[in-house]
Amino acid sequence: MRSLWRFWPDVRARLGVYLFIFVLTLGSMGIALLVPMITGWIVDGPIARGDFAGMLAPLALILLIGIAEAAAVWLRRRLIAPITSRWEVLWRERLYDRLQYVAVGVHDAWPAGQLLSRAVNDLSQLRRFFAFGLQFLIASPLIVLGGGIILASLHPYFGIIAIAAAVPTVTAIAVLERRYRLASRSAQDTMGEIATDVEEAVQGIRILKAFGRSPWAAQRFRALSERLRGFELTKAYVDSWMFDAAIMIPVLALTAILAVGTWGVIGGWMTVGQVIAALTVTMFLRMPIEMVGFLLADFLMSVTAANRYWEVMDLPLDITDPDGEISEDPQPHSYAGHIRFDAVEYRFADAEEPILAHIDLDIAPGETLALVGATGTGKTALAALLPRLQDVTAGSITLDGADLRDFRINELRRIVSVAFEDPVLFSTTVRENVAMGLKHADVRALPAAETGTSGRAAGASGTETATSGPESGTSGPATSTSGLGDAHGPDAEVWEALEIAAAADFVRRLPDGLNTEVGEQGLSLSGGQRQRLALARAVIGKPRVLVLDDPLSAVDVDTEDRVQTALRRVLGDSTTLVIAHRPSTAALADRVAVLEGGRITDTGTHDELLARNRHYRDLMGASSHAAAETEEVRR
Repeated sequence: MRSLWRFWPDVRARLGVYLFIFVLTLGSMGIALLVPMITGWIVDGPIARGDFAGMLAPLALILLIGIAEAAAVWLRRRLIAPITSRWEVLWRERLYDRLQYVAVGVHDAWPAGQLLSRAVNDLSQLRRFFAFGLQFLIASPLIVLGGGIILASLHPYFGIIAIAAAVPTVTAIAVLERRYRLASRSAQDTMGEIATDVEEAVQGIRILKAFGRSPWAAQRFRALSERLRGFELTKAYVDSWMFDAAIMIPVLALTAILAVGTWGVIGGWMTVGQVIAALTVTMFLRMPIEMVGFLLADFLMSVTAANRYWEVMDLPLDITDPDGEISEDPQPHSYAGHIRFDAVEYRFADAEEPILAHIDLDIAPGETLALVGATGTGKTALAALLPRLQDVTAGSITLDGADLRDFRINELRRIVSVAFEDPVLFSTTVRENVAMGLKHADVRALPAAETGTSGRAAGASGTETATSGPESGTSGPATSTSGLGDAHGPDAEVWEALEIAAAADFVRRLPDGLNTEVGEQGLSLSGGQRQRLALARAVIGKPRVLVLDDPLSAVDVDTEDRVQTALRRVLGDSTTLVIAHRPSTAALADRVAVLEGGRITDTGTHDELLARNRHYRDLMGASSHAAAETEEVRR
């Protein structure tokens, strides 16, 4: 119950309305218990006397009871729906917000399908429980208790029969409860695995097809589905026993009441009206008793859903504001962009040895520093430390003399902009993907260019797709469509960033220009096109600090040359850390730092390192080839 009890603050905020809804639930069920009593009185009274006129008043009362019951049900449903749906939205927003600020390593450790099932299936289950299950789970036993009291008032024998039926029913359900709870948890966890498997299969469909592994994927999915089927069957078997107990025992009680009532009527110590009233009450109680099995199953699934929800909500916020919370900074500040790494060490949570050790770097405002190292030396880990996607485990990183851990998270991430080697685009338009880098603007508020179209996908038929042309786009810019390339309109910043990333030409050729939907993860575009859009997103806001993690690895040399030429014009305004694998990228930097074995082993200009550092020459390729490529780029 503790996991459900933790929702109490939200329930308490609407407690008055929620209690009124519970009263309506209890009233709509309890008022119907009056009908058997009135029926018994009619049998022993007007019917026994042959007084037809005497039946009019009780019949009118029964009609009023029916109207009142219907009105209570109608009002309960009208009131409960907006409350519980709002709770579901609120809980989902909290879950989503939590996932935005937990450490990146947490996301790496959790399968996406498990998070998805918690955010969708589990919260829908909780909404249904608070809208229906909780009220009836409390009301049904009270109605059964009330019915038992009425039976006892009709005759003590009927009360004894009610007690004799209740004890084995409660005992059977209590015994079966644990088995159902375990099966329910396993089923909900397996549903998360299935969601993960489907997501991976959709995202990796090209790999599955290319390697002919579709049958293997289908077999794996079938195995997961069979496992889920097994757990669902276990739930159904246990549930069937609970329903059997809830159905069979009341039937036995009904039989006993009929037998005792017949004996009483024949013996003269009981009236026909009493027997009919008792039988009618028992028949009425079958519904709440039978509901107990369903309600208990719903309760157990809701407990599991609540446990799974709080498992995510209880994830620690390892990276927080100085006060331990996460909040928006009201006003952005101005910074020079002086970055200093002082004896920085970083290790993964489950690692014994640090991947970065005693890193000392000083990057002056407006300086571009290239970071060069072999695979696995910690370049990406070091880049992730600047926006605090990860936190140092020793030492400190300062911005203009202030430790990054003293900044508010959202303030810091407005200052630092990033572009990663593996670009991530969202399933929205080109405009929104690029404008996401405008830290000062609400992307949703940006006006759409007037294209006269509905925003088709990048690969729409009948139009040149993004991937059909050469990667470099050397065929020259296409004619700008009206509204697609206005350098002075509302999209001026977007187009400027696209020009810097050498992406403007191919965007103009897309079916709807900036309004083109790029599809899930931008997979309708080529790898190089996705990287250039991600780079445009990084530079659009003219960030004070820019982190580029080999953002042009998927583009051809000619396109890289054009991008670097444009970057030279804008990098002077930003303090830039760029991870480089090509000599041309390293030559773009003011200085180069060599990372070897988790340590900075040398720094200098590209030419200086080529001349004196053999390891650097090896990383850049043969020295003569590197020098030739660098010279070509400079020309």
